[in-house]
Amino acid sequence: MLDTVHPALFDHYLGISRLLAGQLDFHSAIQAVDTEINDIIPHDHLDVCIIMVDGQYHTAYESGFETDWGKVPPAPLSESPIRSVLWGEVEYLLTEDACTDERFHFEGAFSQPILEQSLRSRLHVPLKVQGDVIGVLSCSSRERGLYDLQDIGNARAIADLLAPYFFALRAAEQAKRSAIVEAEARAREEGLRLGALKLTGALEAERQRIGMDLHDETLADLTRLARRLERQIHQPEITGDALEPIFRGLQHCMQDLRRIIEEAKPSILQLFGFAEAVENHLDRSIRDSGLDISWTLENNTGGALERLNQTVSTALFRIAQEAINNAIRHSQASEILVRLKASERQIVIEIIDNGIGFERPVKRAGCGIDNMKTRARLISARFEIANKPGHGSVVRVQLAPDCTAQEVTSK
Repeated sequence: MLDTVHPALFDHYLGISRLLAGQLDFHSAIQAVDTEINDIIPHDHLDVCIIMVDGQYHTAYESGFETDWGKVPPAPLSESPIRSVLWGEVEYLLTEDACTDERFHFEGAFSQPILEQSLRSRLHVPLKVQGDVIGVLSCSSRERGLYDLQDIGNARAIADLLAPYFFALRAAEQAKRSAIVEAEARAREEGLRLGALKLTGALEAERQRIGMDLHDETLADLTRLARRLERQIHQPEITGDALEPIFRGLQHCMQDLRRIIEEAKPSILQLFGFAEAVENHLDRSIRDSGLDISWTLENNTGGALERLNQTVSTALFRIAQEAINNAIRHSQASEILVRLKASERQIVIEIIDNGIGFERPVKRAGCGIDNMKTRARLISARFEIANKPGHGSVVRVQLAPDCTAQEVTSK
């Protein structure tokens, strides 16, 4: 393209090439060459639209003054007023008055800056690398009818200079973005690994606690009952009065076993569903604490919690259990509210108390905030605590949309 350009313009083109050197981002690059381009194609506003690597979105970089085109995040190509050039359907766009030109104002077009800034004269040429459109160079003026086909030719020459450099910048940004995503993924993986180790330790401690409970309480009681029953067998007569203490002892053992089993496995969750299991735990835990705490459970899920995979449901129940236990034991609250909500996009569980809050997270062996966080990570849920010391706290779990279906499985 450059071999057809008038020799008088070569100095400006060389200036553009020189000014591009060393620019490390799109913003600085387009601003660096603005003056040289303005000497070739006078304009009030200059921008380049760069197609993202996925080919579905584009982003704008501006010089002259900022518009909403450069402020918003990457937008679909289908919403761009110049989509016909971005898609390669036309070789250029040239208009005397873009404010009235229907090509820029189709349904869904993001064309407000044209009207807001009165960008009347506009020209657009593609940035091409090896025949592929990677973006568009755009010049706009508030003066009507400023540009003609000669300006299109000059713009193409400029685009030929810019395209390879912008292609390299796009590749560099994509590589940087990929590196950031990979680093974040590694950090999440390491966090999950450490969290899983902590949770494994907590589960091992819980297993040992159950073993000690069975050994020190239930097994000891059964041993005493067996010896008492053995003595009765050798008596000439076995009376009801003699068997009655043994019967009461067996009932006591069965109650202990039910308690241990219930703590180890939330069977009520499978039998009656999530909301009722949480309600049962809330009521029983407050009653057993002997504290004067009123409680409320609001269930606005429409049965969404009952459709969860069992692994996800159990993890959420364990988080709710721990949050309720913390509120009862540590918050000095007089009221506890458990709120269950569901929408098309997420399920939210909130445990709210009006207690004293806390200055620092409470850490206790075998359970606590770290375990709740780890359980949430393992099911791809978001966990957060909103805390106002002296005004209570809120534990909130938000289940990501892709984890609300039955197909979710444990890893």
